[in-house]
Amino acid sequence: MSARPAPSPSAPASGGWHEGDPAAFRRFADIGPLRLENGAGLPQVRLAYETWGTLNAARDNAVLVLHALTGDAHVTGPGGPEVPGQPTPGWWSEIVGPGKVIDTGRFFVVAANALGGCEGSTGPSSIAPDGRAWGSRFPVVSTRDQVHAEVRLADYLGIARWSLVIGASMGGQRAVEWGAGHPERVERLAVVASGAQTTAEQSAWIHTQVHAIELDPAWHGGDYYSEAEGPTGGLALARQIAHTTYRSPRELDARFGRLPQHEEDVLRGGRLAVQSYLDHHGEKLVRRFDAGSYVALSRAMLSHDVGRDRGGVREALRAVRARTLVVAVDSDRLFFPAQVWQIADGIPGAFYREIHSDHGHDGFLIEHDQMTALLDEFLNQRIPARRSVLAG
Repeated sequence: MSARPAPSPSAPASGGWHEGDPAAFRRFADIGPLRLENGAGLPQVRLAYETWGTLNAARDNAVLVLHALTGDAHVTGPGGPEVPGQPTPGWWSEIVGPGKVIDTGRFFVVAANALGGCEGSTGPSSIAPDGRAWGSRFPVVSTRDQVHAEVRLADYLGIARWSLVIGASMGGQRAVEWGAGHPERVERLAVVASGAQTTAEQSAWIHTQVHAIELDPAWHGGDYYSEAEGPTGGLALARQIAHTTYRSPRELDARFGRLPQHEEDVLRGGRLAVQSYLDHHGEKLVRRFDAGSYVALSRAMLSHDVGRDRGGVREALRAVRARTLVVAVDSDRLFFPAQVWQIADGIPGAFYREIHSDHGHDGFLIEHDQMTALLDEFLNQRIPARRSVLAG
């Protein structure tokens, strides 16, 4: 039996969106030069974004939705082969849309591809002023830099204050940064399955993923964009490592146990079903994502610390003025509930809730009914006036 297969040779050197591809639902905002937290700078920044609904005359119904590591601005709506330029359907279509809990008939919803991403925003695969891809020259950007770019987008759209900023996982890190760094611009804040600073264990998981990409011979130090092949094997392996942390041991055991993949025999080099499952997710990602962006966004997560230069995490969280909901997933082994609780404990008057799920971190993407109920409770003022805590 064959060993674990590498990504197909037909996989692109760089997935994601590239200049000249169909725009699909994307809009683009050129927000000018951006000075970065580390002293470096980008001479010109573009953010790709999508909107749903209508901004009202008072401009007080705008909602900002912030995506996770390999997410994008396409929060809701169709995708796939029938939508050129948008390979995947909306990742939160059960939460955002007409008649959904974040109702696009009521709210003007905005989502942007994060700075450093590969779906139209400035990132390593973008073309630099000299006409070549940024590649290895793309500077390290932080969570705070990403939010500064999103502040520019809000200004571009004429939004002085968000009715709600909501984000999960990496998006939750940006949401916390919005609340602490720009308190006057956030009326309500929802942080889901995320943390106020990246822990040592999370950093260790990130390090192994970045290293998997950098050890791929096709990485070329990050300058592979003009090559026929890119570091797809390293990117696929990084995704497999990450995906393991996104699901729970209980779910993996229940779904796969010790089952072989079809008739493959592990004693002859074949795979277990769980190995095939991870191979599948790695193969899927290389066709829609860019390795350079994976590294850039991972480094942003490594840098994440809302308390940096603000007197520490607790002092930073005390600056949040928004009415805040903090949600953990009880089986999450990437952002453990105790870490998520620290956000709620630090933000004055914050509400803490837990989603019960066997799916681990990805529960926020899967448990739509629970997520809907919690957001309905929060957005429609059904939470008691006093601070409330529910244990899972």
